Amino acid sequence: MARPTQRARTLSQNFLADRATAEHVARLAAPDRRHPPLLLEVGAGDGALTEPLARRSRELHAYEIDPRLVPGLRARFARSPHVHVVAGDFLTARPPRTPFSVAGNVPFSRTADIVDWCLTAPGLTDATLLTQLEYARKRTGDYGRWTLLTVLTWPHHDWRLVGRVGRRRFRPAPRVDAGILRIQRRHAPLLAGAAARRTWADLVELGFSGVGGSLHASLRRARPRRRVDAAFRAARLDPGVLVGEVAPDRWLRLHEELTA
Repeated sequence: MARPTQRARTLSQNFLADRATAEHVARLAAPDRRHPPLLLEVGAGDGALTEPLARRSRELHAYEIDPRLVPGLRARFARSPHVHVVAGDFLTARPPRTPFSVAGNVPFSRTADIVDWCLTAPGLTDATLLTQLEYARKRTGDYGRWTLLTVLTWPHHDWRLVGRVGRRRFRPAPRVDAGILRIQRRHAPLLAGAAARRTWADLVELGFSGVGGSLHASLRRARPRRRVDAAFRAARLDPGVLVGEVAPDRWLRLHEELTA
């Protein structure tokens, strides 16, 4: 079946065309074949990643939004009863009640919505996503800077950039390279309890609220200066540090000091 190039552009589709990369992503998504996961695939496309994912999962729900691709996928996996090709938008899926993983070569234009879906799904254990490289680098602190979303979710989710994929390994080739982003829910949260979650969110959102980019200045809007100074000393932070330059572990120390 020919790939619908014009429709692929409309749907922000770039099909993975490198078998070795597909195998590598599948191994990251399901590393232990003795305990294969329930897997949800975002954007099965023409099945390049679906194939190795199917070999490493006990049950695979492969979502594909393009109706032209669904018949080919269903024919390809007709003899794999544990593979369910779902015609429709992954973002409308109801998360399983049992623990599950997500994997996929996500449309770059929909990455943020797909990541939000993963972060809010209670049963999600981990997600392995091929995203625009810049997005993966920003979310994982690879530029030496950290985003609001990453810091907010850090007590419950670990973010890692675990690989890069050249643009020529996709068809049609996107304008930029891709990154392999791993988001893993922590077995034991770094902060426990509803009260700690609230004070964490309040602190991080205040810090990112922006007074010239200075975290120290932002926190002083709601905290006494002497307490902010003491917290910065405990966290070994310079008062002039920009908010994006503060790593999550330093945020945790600030939270500890300012909520004591």
